Amino acid sequence: MATTEEIERRVEEADAARSAKRAAAAKRVGELAQLRAEVAEKLGDIERELGDVLAESSDVIGVDELATFTDVPAADLTQWLNGRKATRPKRKRSTAGTPTTKSDASGQQTTAKTPPASQTSASPELAGPRNGAADTSTRILASVT
Repeated sequence: MATTEEIERRVEEADAARSAKRAAAAKRVGELAQLRAEVAEKLGDIERELGDVLAESSDVIGVDELATFTDVPAADLTQWLNGRKATRPKRKRSTAGTPTTKSDASGQQTTAKTPPASQTSASPELAGPRNGAADTSTRILASVT
C-alpha cells in the first residue's frame, strides 16, 4: 500500500498534467478568439466598402447585372447594399414660434396642424402675451396646490 506522501505526489503529478492541458487549451482558445475578432472586424469593413461601392455605382450598373458579371449572387449584393448604415442629415431643431415641419417619404413637406379653437386652453388669461408686446390687461394668477 502507498504511503500518504506517495499518494500526495501521484495526485500532484496527475494534477500537473491536467493543469498543463487546461492551460494550453485556454491559451489556444484565447488566441483563436482574438484572431476571429480581428477577421470579423475586417470582414465588416469589407462588407461596408462593398455596400458603398454598390451604392455609388448604382446609377451605371444594377445588382442583377453585377451578379451576372461577377458570379456573386444577387442576394449577397443586395444584402451588402441594404446593410449600409443610412446616412441621414441631422435634424434641425425648430425655434420657438416657428411651426415644425415633417417630411414624408415622398419628400413633400407637411406643416404641423394647430388644434381647433375648441381644443385650445380654457383659460387664456393664464398665459402671457405671445407677440412680445406689454400686457396691459388684468391677469388672473392661478394658485398651485
